[in-house]
Amino acid sequence: MKESIMKLKELLGQAEAVIIGAGAGLSTAAGFVYDGERFDRYFSDFSREYGFHDMYSGGFYPYRTQEEFWAYWSRNIWVNRYMDAPKSTYSDLFALVKDKDYFVLTTNVDHCFQKAGFDKKRLFYTQGDYGLFQCTKPCCRKTWENESQVRKMILAQGFVIGDHNELRLPEGQEPLMSVPSELLPKCPNCGRPLTFNLRSDEKFVEDEGWRRAAEAYEAWVTSHQGKRVVFLEIGVGYNTPGIIKYNFWQQVYQNEKATYACLNLTEEPVPQEIKERSIVISGDSTQVIQELLSL
Repeated sequence: MKESIMKLKELLGQAEAVIIGAGAGLSTAAGFVYDGERFDRYFSDFSREYGFHDMYSGGFYPYRTQEEFWAYWSRNIWVNRYMDAPKSTYSDLFALVKDKDYFVLTTNVDHCFQKAGFDKKRLFYTQGDYGLFQCTKPCCRKTWENESQVRKMILAQGFVIGDHNELRLPEGQEPLMSVPSELLPKCPNCGRPLTFNLRSDEKFVEDEGWRRAAEAYEAWVTSHQGKRVVFLEIGVGYNTPGIIKYNFWQQVYQNEKATYACLNLTEEPVPQEIKERSIVISGDSTQVIQELLSL
């Protein structure tokens, strides 16, 4: 592992450019876990009432009312979008590549890259952003920032927002499991209910910002064909492998000067065709990134 990390550091130093492909595993490594102590801290009341034990399951629960639905989802959005990541993983990654010609392709919707200092113009968030609302129909190809609305829902449940947007409750107080009806988000254009801008079906809104990011990504890839590029994949699984993993394999195969590097908690397979130009490092991505910085 140490030898692989040293080799990757050398390749990053020699590279003309670096493209990062980031999946949910990177945010998990940064401390955005959906179960355990972190889930209990913010959702123990929902767990007792409905019997689920992680944030992912809670996202699919058929709540009785929209007021309950948005009580759950406002907390989910707040702790996974507006609160700071518990670890410095994203900031460390930015320190590793900030002086390089870089681009980021990610399926994550938690905004961690921008909060860590990555240039928004070098980021393509393919699956949406928890920080945006869209119409449920949708009636138009627009999205709306939701921080103010979500904050009101959080405060209405009895939470206090502290440093780094951390949520806490006053001593001895239990949160409400609903929000006032007047806080339910409505589309400014047609009045229908709003939902979060998250790709789950054909109703996902690819707004102007999404389209600009897609064009920037395509332009970056085209301009770096045939150059010494490190395709650095971090925490990518097999839910949507075509977006990053298979895409990176294909691009490395087509560019003999390119290198594929994969950081993942478990050992990942690599196609035989690019194996000699690949580095796979299994382990905690946070620790690997810190080691790369220290070399």
